[in-house]
Amino acid sequence: MPVPAPLSPDILAPLRQQLRCNFPQLDQVFPDCMTEARILLSETGIHDYLEGASLICRIGRGFEPVLVYLEEMPRVAADLGEETLALVSQTVWKLSRSPNGKAILPFLQSIAEASRRLASAELLTRYTAMILDFMERTTGSIHGFHTTIPSPSLPDLLERIPYLLSQLTCHGLRNWLDYGLRHYADHPDRQRDYFSLQSADSRAVLQRERHGVLFVDHERQLDLYLRALWRERQTFVPYSDAFDEPRKPLPYFDALGVRIPDCYDDRDGVAGIDRYRALLAHVAAHLRWSGSLVADNLSPFQRLAVETFEDCRVDSLALREYPGLRRILLALHPTPAEDACDPERESCIRHRLAMFSRAVLDPDHGYRDPNLLDFVARFHAELAEGPSSTQAIADLAIAYIARTRRQQDLSSNVYFTDTEVDYRDDNRHLWRYIEQGDEEEAFEERKPRQADEVETLPPRHYPEWDYQSKTYRPDWVSLYEGLHPSGDPAHIDALLDKHRMLAKRLKQILDLLKPQQYVRLRYQEEGCELDLDVAIRSLIDFRGGATPDPRINMSHRHDGRDIAVMLLLDLSQSLNQIPDGCSQSILELSQEAVALLGWAIDHLGDEFAIAGFSSNTRHEVRYQHIKGYGEGWDDQVKGRLAAMEAGYSTRMGAALRHAAHYLEARQAEKKLLLILTDGQPHDIDVDDERLLIEDTHKAVQELDQQGIYTYCINLDSHADEYVRDCFGNRFTVIDRVERLPEKLPQLFMALTK
Repeated sequence: MPVPAPLSPDILAPLRQQLRCNFPQLDQVFPDCMTEARILLSETGIHDYLEGASLICRIGRGFEPVLVYLEEMPRVAADLGEETLALVSQTVWKLSRSPNGKAILPFLQSIAEASRRLASAELLTRYTAMILDFMERTTGSIHGFHTTIPSPSLPDLLERIPYLLSQLTCHGLRNWLDYGLRHYADHPDRQRDYFSLQSADSRAVLQRERHGVLFVDHERQLDLYLRALWRERQTFVPYSDAFDEPRKPLPYFDALGVRIPDCYDDRDGVAGIDRYRALLAHVAAHLRWSGSLVADNLSPFQRLAVETFEDCRVDSLALREYPGLRRILLALHPTPAEDACDPERESCIRHRLAMFSRAVLDPDHGYRDPNLLDFVARFHAELAEGPSSTQAIADLAIAYIARTRRQQDLSSNVYFTDTEVDYRDDNRHLWRYIEQGDEEEAFEERKPRQADEVETLPPRHYPEWDYQSKTYRPDWVSLYEGLHPSGDPAHIDALLDKHRMLAKRLKQILDLLKPQQYVRLRYQEEGCELDLDVAIRSLIDFRGGATPDPRINMSHRHDGRDIAVMLLLDLSQSLNQIPDGCSQSILELSQEAVALLGWAIDHLGDEFAIAGFSSNTRHEVRYQHIKGYGEGWDDQVKGRLAAMEAGYSTRMGAALRHAAHYLEARQAEKKLLLILTDGQPHDIDVDDERLLIEDTHKAVQELDQQGIYTYCINLDSHADEYVRDCFGNRFTVIDRVERLPEKLPQLFMALTK
């Protein structure tokens, strides 16, 4: 490798000025250190590198710590990330603020080997935290002294860190340290013997914690395995499960590399190195054959099933390429007993999926469940014609979870025994998310440029409340959302013109409801008036030769009204009826009322959205967006409103839950969900009329818990018989439907004044 050319004095001079350190020896080594740093670090990294060296220079421990930092850290930062520059310098600074100044040099001298053995920035951060914790637990703890007595064993420990990390994982090192601290915290001589590996006790505990195959010792071998057999080249990022975390860390891969455990023990007759090979084979199979899926609208149970089926698919394809893997995979895959989980008392969904996974890989599985056997056969038939696809397997997984689901699957008492396949990753690479906050904007972004590029959203599944068993039916309702077709916006303008006298009266009320108080917005470059205090200060700065602040204006905004509204319209078949004494259908009157209400809310400046819903059994609830929160009251919205049509039934609970999904995301102080309907919740596949009434009532309770105020405007003269059961006291019944265009805006203003 050619020796890099030395840096010119023009480049070195400003860099030397950044390093605030005046040791005379520094000038001899600085050019060589900066030549290497310029090759390995970015401009930001060089800045952090010099800042760290300046900080270490200020601790007053002489030149040697600065020299070690300058020589070692460029390579450490290049291997683990430039965030390690600040991590190491700040750790040195914390050591210097304690009585443990003698430990600084051994700490810096151990960093290069520690970073090589730990091999990731995360584990190096854990390591420095362990060292600082060790310092705090041993400093000043001897015979009741505090603050002035240094740790008797910290320098000895740091001198032996390279050897310890060659023998132990982070988990083992932490256990070895904890044992010594627990037994010898108050005995300085014995403490030194333990942490300098002089005592028999220390060596015995070290031998006890020394186990498994360390990743760092086999990294090159595993890299060659992945490149030679799978033609993949990936960066490995080891992690440790030694630290308390809310969720156990699992392997995964992304654009930054493959996250992999720092140690594997031999298990079930499989050597640790073979466990690494099984994990990498599974990851490589995903990289070769797995596609991505839309996660939106799939329930957690469905995603879990899709992940299991996709894992089985890539494992099966990997076994076709390398049949010798079968022995290792079967040894590592658990074998759940068929009758181990009680579906009456526990959630058995993980148990069923683990059995399916075992049955796919093991022809001699011995399971007898007919559903499992049917889907295993369908799975193999799908792969018999070729590698299949992620989407095809996902459809099969969703069908399996729908066929086998039980009421108790929603229980918090989940059966976990023999359900974890630890050579598999966490499958985060399978999912992509396309919702972006506002539904219509997201739909517009999904519009394809070519007709053959259409991407349809999968249904969103919602539970439904069964009042007889007092439990939810999981994933019971399939809701399909879409953007309402457009019509002629001139029709809505004509309706507004028809009610111009009513609109004029409403406007007088709206002007009183508009926020009147103003809030000053200071420090504006552009505004409606001059901010004299800031302007005078800027003039003083200008006259004094300083750069004046250009933000000398201020503006105002209204304050005092922060409401987000969702208007949910029942578009069931009954809206086509013409009430007695009226010349218009309920649908036409609803159009007029919603047009006036939209105009009124727009005049107030509140955030609002409009959607309609109808249903054709639980398998097809249609939710149509008419106006989104990000849209104005414009011709596009009016066109959708003009095209409203009524049909099918009224499954209200799922529509309420889906409307709340969007309303909950708004950053408003008050959230109001208005439902305009002409009848009670019902659907053609439900015989018990109380079922959907109780489900609607349960949905209203769920919305209350989310901070959403629900109010129903009902146009059914017989609504008193059921509407209170759905909405409590939060409803209004409009007996004279022809007065709806007048009543609806007035009711909204009464609710929000």
